[in-house]
Amino acid sequence: MLALLGEGAEIPGRADASRNRELLLCTARRLLTEVGPEGLSMDALAEAAGLGKGTVFRRFGSRAGLFVALLDEDERAFQSACLAGPPPLGPGADPVERLVAFGRERLTFADSRAALLREARARPTTPGAPGDFTRLHLRVLLEAAGTRGDTQVLAYQLQAVLEAPLRHHVEAGLDTGLDPGRGQAPPLDRLTDGWADLVRRTTADRKR
Repeated sequence: MLALLGEGAEIPGRADASRNRELLLCTARRLLTEVGPEGLSMDALAEAAGLGKGTVFRRFGSRAGLFVALLDEDERAFQSACLAGPPPLGPGADPVERLVAFGRERLTFADSRAALLREARARPTTPGAPGDFTRLHLRVLLEAAGTRGDTQVLAYQLQAVLEAPLRHHVEAGLDTGLDPGRGQAPPLDRLTDGWADLVRRTTADRKR
């Protein structure tokens, strides 16, 4: 008599596919540190992982799809930190401080993954996560802070502020327009400081 698979048991074929995906993503991250994004090809990944090239294409569809998968893992970790991580990014801090922390981390996230974003040809205006998450999270924090005005519109506008640097990284060669004059902080520092200033001004008139 055949044993029945329990509710939590993995179907063998799916288990193999899951293991292959995890192996490929771990191998891809290792290759990123060794050869950089430009050197990460589907052929190189298949060889390094000891799998067939067809398996790689079945898992990710294309080279851009591979980079999307890598970014998706990072995005899930970022969202988890926002929802359940330590403050000020996670719960437990004043909503305004969480807004400041969210923008700082979001800008840093894009800056540190600039090459991956370009290779994935990501588009910040694509419907669905992470755009929807960003907009909803901003609105929730704005409302928790007692911000006056249309919080739905404010969240939409603040999201656009965060997406401008992301678009810079996606569209290679696009200038930020920030004057790198003598004595000026690096662009990322100026952007994160500017975000903090914008948030504090936006939430200055809070409901009591």
